[in-house]
Amino acid sequence: MNHTYNGMPAHDLIDVSWRKSRWSNSTGNCVELAKLPDGSVAVRNSRFPQGPALIYTREEMRALVLGVKDGEFDSLLV
Repeated sequence: MNHTYNGMPAHDLIDVSWRKSRWSNSTGNCVELAKLPDGSVAVRNSRFPQGPALIYTREEMRALVLGVKDGEFDSLLV
């Protein structure tokens, strides 16, 4: 795998396993995540699997997940 960077084409991330939440809807509109060899996490839109991938550190993803669990982003869903 070449150097990873934010906005890189998701199809350039080879040998990764993309996962989505079991809560994803049946029309396929969901966010997919893939753990990268260096421990960072790639994020892509499932509707555009060839499109850009955003790359986050483990610490950034941990902060996001903890915030979601604490309800810090619930107001975005209203």
